Formats: sequence, structure tokens, C-alpha cells
Amino acid sequence: MKLHNNIYIALLLVLVASACKVSKDIATPTDAAPEQFRNSVATADTSSIASLPYKEFFKEEAIRQLIDTAVKNNYDMQIALKNIEAANLLYRQSKLGNIPTLNLNVTAQSNRPSDNSLNGLQLGQFANSTHVEDFTISAGLGWEADIWRKIANQKRAAGAAYLQSAEARKAIQTRLVSNVAQSFYRLIMLDTQLDIAKKNLALNDSTLRIIKMQFDAGQVTSLAIQQAEAQQLIAAGLVPQLEQRINLEENALSILTGAFPKGIARAGLLKDLTIQEQVNTGIPSVMVSLRPDVKSAELELLRANANVGVTKASMYPSLSITASGGLNAFKADNWFKIPGSLFGLVGGGIAQPIFQRRQLRTQYDVAMVNREKSVLQFRQSVLTAVGEVSDQLIKIEKLKQQYSIAENRVKVVQSSLQNANLLFTSGMANYLEVITAQGNALQSQLDLATVKTDQLNASVELYRALGGGWK
Repeated sequence: MKLHNNIYIALLLVLVASACKVSKDIATPTDAAPEQFRNSVATADTSSIASLPYKEFFKEEAIRQLIDTAVKNNYDMQIALKNIEAANLLYRQSKLGNIPTLNLNVTAQSNRPSDNSLNGLQLGQFANSTHVEDFTISAGLGWEADIWRKIANQKRAAGAAYLQSAEARKAIQTRLVSNVAQSFYRLIMLDTQLDIAKKNLALNDSTLRIIKMQFDAGQVTSLAIQQAEAQQLIAAGLVPQLEQRINLEENALSILTGAFPKGIARAGLLKDLTIQEQVNTGIPSVMVSLRPDVKSAELELLRANANVGVTKASMYPSLSITASGGLNAFKADNWFKIPGSLFGLVGGGIAQPIFQRRQLRTQYDVAMVNREKSVLQFRQSVLTAVGEVSDQLIKIEKLKQQYSIAENRVKVVQSSLQNANLLFTSGMANYLEVITAQGNALQSQLDLATVKTDQLNASVELYRALGGGWK
């Protein structure tokens, strides 16, 4: 009866102590993000383009189809999904951490002591036998009381790791969406530049024919033909160069979508694509809640808090309760005779580490340092994210100005080229002025295509930087 009372007292102490936490968590810093992004318009609207699914953000059906294929077939995405499966299995296993263990044992043994040993002499004298048999079937039950929430903190850590694997998949998808869209825009840019180069080449051919006619008439020297041919070869050299870049970009985009290198279906040129004029960034706190790498850093702090609790609890006593029972007999024919073969045992124990205390203390100190690191890493992740958003806002603003200048430049050089051709055919301008005008027209059009592509890509990169693309 006294033993039972002691057990009840111990269990009562367990229930009281289990309500106590041995360590205090560090909350996620709330001052890690500024109130507004640099170069953003101050507004009370907290909505962000990052909250849009990529199927709504991108207006081009070809891009949406490519992204759908990439999300489904890209191998980095598939590996991320496998990581989630593995983390989920570990998390589900951790939820069983406080369930009692149950073991079933069946043993049979025969022991023959030496005839000249004390056991042998006693066995022969009292049992009239030369060996001893022992047959046992038993079930053992063990349970560790989660006094200091060590097991609960292990569950928290495993849960955070599972959520981190999900955030890692989101981060991969946001980067994948961005890479696919930017690669597609580069393809359209290269198509546009190839079209420009071919048209310029045709114009150079026409100019060269006129100069050759003038040479035959004795109006110009062979130098004029050579310089016109050189200008023609510059435009001609761009064609295979651009075709090479197109094929390489198609290969890269195919691999992103999980396919072997092949051609990419598309239609239209840059003039058919529109740039989003209004891009709502929301406020930094919204970005913090959407961006996967920042969320992962926040979950790392949760894991660090849990690990501090685990290492702290390891230094305190642990209470284990065990019980076993079954059938035991010295003869096989008496093994299952009940109740004579029944036996049972119940006990409890408290274990306090002594010689390992220094080691456990070091593990706890390391966990504390790692938690401080996780706070710094969270702040760094927010700082990096805010910086990336600000960078893209600056790019969008300045590229808009660059595009306006490049567009005016194209208009000027196109007008200059028309005038040069008219003056040249009427004999009022020499071939050098025509060649120069053609070169300026070619380069200005190529530059305009590059700037517009940079604008499209900056919008995509802003969408990614804000945490968009994983929905």
C-alpha cells in the first residue's frame, strides 16, 4: 500500500511539473522591416502584386503554359516535394514521442551447470536433474513523463522543420516562375533583334546595289563599295549570332520545364507585349508574410526556441515508469498453466545526469547561441528582401526614363535615315552619311529592344522579390 501511495505522489508531482516551461521563447522581431520601401509611393493600401497567383500576374498565355509545365516537371521542384514528404514523415513520427513503448518477448533457455560447481551440486541434490530450463513470454511497457516539455519541444522542432521544407518549395517555385518568364522575354527580345537585323541587312543590300551602280558610272571609288560591304557584313554577322543565342535560350528554357532541348512555341515581337504601369508593392510587413525565405528564417527561430527547451530539459531529472508481466515456468508443460505461471512487475525511476552535466550544459549554451544567430538571420533575411524590392523599384523607375529616351532616339535616327536615303539618291549626300545613318538606326533599335526587355524582367523580379509566384 505504501508503494502505491508513493507512485501516486510521484505522478502528482509529474502533472504539476509538466505544466512548467524550463525556457522562455524569443518572439519574432516586429521591428525588422521598415514602414515603407524606398522609392515606393506612400499609401494606405496594403495589397501587393505578390498576393496574385502567377496565372493572374502574367497576361501572356504562352508564359502561363510554360510555367505550368515547369512547376509540374522541373526536377528541382520534384526534389523539393520529396523533401516535404520526408519532413512530413519525421513530423508524424515526432507526434508519437510521448506514446508508451510496448515490447513482446518470448524466451526459452536451458542451463546445465558443472557437476563440480555449487549450482550443479545443489541442482543434483534438490532437483535430481543436471540442467535447468526456463520458459518465458512477457510484455513490457515503458513510458517517460514529459515533465519539462522536452518531447513537446521536439515535436515543435519537427513541425517547424516540416513547414520549412514547404517554404523551401515555395522559394524554388518563385525563382522558377521568375526564371521561366525572364527567359521567355529574352527569347522575344532576341526574335525582335533578329527581325531588326534582317531588315537592316536588306536595307544595306539596297544601299550597296546603288553604290555599285554609282561606281560603274564613275561617281564613287571602290572605297565606297568596301565601306558599304563592311556595313553589310556587320548586319549579316548579327544574324547567326542572334540565331545562336535564340537556340541556347530555347535549350535553357526547355531544361527549366523539365524537357530535353527543343524549340519553344511563341508568337509576336516585343511590340506586342505591354509593360505593367502600376505595380503595387504594399508594405514591407506584407512582404515579410509572403516571401518564403523570410518565412523560413522565422520558422528557424521557432526551431531554435524548441531546441533550447530540449537541451535545457535534458539537464533535469527524467521520470520513467515501467511495467512488465507474462508467463514463466521451469518446465515447458507448465508454461501456460494459469494462474500458476503468471508474473508481474511495476516500477518507476528518476534519472538525473551527473557526470554528463558539463556536456549537457555545453549543448544548452550552443542552443542559446544558435537561437541568437537565428534572430540575426531573420533580420538579415528581411533586410535582404527589402533591399531587393527597393532595387527593383529603382530599376523600374529608371528604365522607364531610359525607354523614353531610347524611343525618342529611334524616332530621330529613323527620320535621319530616311532623309539620308533621299539625299543620297538625289546626289545631295555621300555614301558615308548613309552608312552612318544605317549603323545608328540598327544600334538604336537593338538598344530599344534591350531596354524594353529589361523593363519586363524588372517587373518579374519585383514580383519575385515581394514573394509572389508560389500561389
